[in-house]
Amino acid sequence: MNEELKVPTMAELFAAGKEPEVLFWVGCAGSFDDRAKRITKALVKILHKARVSFAVLGTEESCTGDPAKRAGNEFLFQMQAVTNIEVMNAYGIKSIVTACPHCFNTIKNEYPGLGGNYQVMHHTQFINKLLEDGRITMEGGRYKGKKITFHDPCYLGRANNVYEAPRKIIEKLDAHLVEMKNCRKKGLCCGAGGAQMFKEPEKGDKDVNIERTEQALETKADIIAAGCPFCNTMMTDGIKNKEKEASVKVMDIAELIANANDL
Repeated sequence: MNEELKVPTMAELFAAGKEPEVLFWVGCAGSFDDRAKRITKALVKILHKARVSFAVLGTEESCTGDPAKRAGNEFLFQMQAVTNIEVMNAYGIKSIVTACPHCFNTIKNEYPGLGGNYQVMHHTQFINKLLEDGRITMEGGRYKGKKITFHDPCYLGRANNVYEAPRKIIEKLDAHLVEMKNCRKKGLCCGAGGAQMFKEPEKGDKDVNIERTEQALETKADIIAAGCPFCNTMMTDGIKNKEKEASVKVMDIAELIANANDL
């Protein structure tokens, strides 16, 4: 990994007696999925640019337990959660930022009942705050005038009422935000939540991600902006199904900011 993308671990900082501003919770998708790794790298570039002191848990980070819990295995969820909580509490973690709404929702809402109390931010909230505080500035007009539609992830929007942060970022790109007919509180799931990501869909007339992709294409957007690695996968699959890869891109908010700033 080059110097620009140097990512310190909590173990390294702890050994040096240092405390980071935030813990970057990477998540399983951001760690192992090739497409989601690009989102991870984009966010790391933004954190470096903003001079945010951060660290990751590295090999000490394990799955939050979200897929297990949503699939009904509460025992496995609690085992995974408690393991993570013990690690984070040992390091004295206070603030967490993550690019995955599933991790965000689980750590924010499920972990306090098991002894894990942290300030948890989704990366769109954190990036928006960095922009508002002037820690990063928007440069370059790569997306000026582009039509961008934002797909609300279920666990960011309806589960946690975070709707404005990603939209404020898109507006700061000087892009034209176009809304799908199902957006914000009436947003439509991409089809991956509730552990559905890891299984084939039940038989039916149409897959949910195809329905959602059709709604996105109706807006005539150049870019479908996402804020979740699962949503990114499902919408990308939908675009491939419609053979629109050449004309419509699916990109995470962090990627848009990193590209606009040539990071």
